[in-house]
Amino acid sequence: MLEVRDLQVAHGQAPALWGVSFELRKRELLCVVGPNGAGKTTLINTLAGVLRATSGSGGRIVFEGRDITALAPHRFCEAGIAIVPEGRRLFGSMSVLENLEIGSIVPAAKARRAESLEAVLKLFPALEPKLAQAAGELSGGQQQMVAIGRALMARPRLLLLDEPSLGLSPLIVNEMFGAIRRVNEEGTAVLLVEQNVSMALRLAHRAYVLEQGRMVAEGTPDALMQRDEIRRAYLGV
Repeated sequence: MLEVRDLQVAHGQAPALWGVSFELRKRELLCVVGPNGAGKTTLINTLAGVLRATSGSGGRIVFEGRDITALAPHRFCEAGIAIVPEGRRLFGSMSVLENLEIGSIVPAAKARRAESLEAVLKLFPALEPKLAQAAGELSGGQQQMVAIGRALMARPRLLLLDEPSLGLSPLIVNEMFGAIRRVNEEGTAVLLVEQNVSMALRLAHRAYVLEQGRMVAEGTPDALMQRDEIRRAYLGV
């Protein structure tokens, strides 16, 4: 479904990703873990079109057989990719409903907005009585529900999640990861970047380890956890 080959990304003159290659299969839940500063957010923002691969030999991003490396940033959503960014980035003064509706601005998604909203409220029933409330007034957990719901309103085939557990209580984290699992079970492929390594590995079908801008390991969660050097150096357990 998603093939990334020799991806290179820089922040100004400073390289952030070096020759990153991996694949994500249809309906798969894949996680990328690694220490702070490894390049995880850079990776997910590049896959969402927020950042660009280095011009020239910056590698390729192929989604559903289509090379989208040079696609205009606003076309990534039309292609079927939606992102839940780190820190949620909601419009705090706008209502929950308005924030959700922004996610379905693409014509194909807008035509099915009512259906998508019903699905989001089924996934996060706590949001229904909050629809008219300003998003900035919600708790951190509820704001994360809105951020995920906004992305799902675009009806993506690939959902990108950047640190969805950040700043949330353990109880809310469990609820959030349960919702992510349900989204995946219903057919949406998920790429999860997450600092909560133990939770991410319990959720994922496969995992990659990113360190200093390079992929250094790949495998099933069980296989990675059996490697002592991976557990100590990259997984924090």
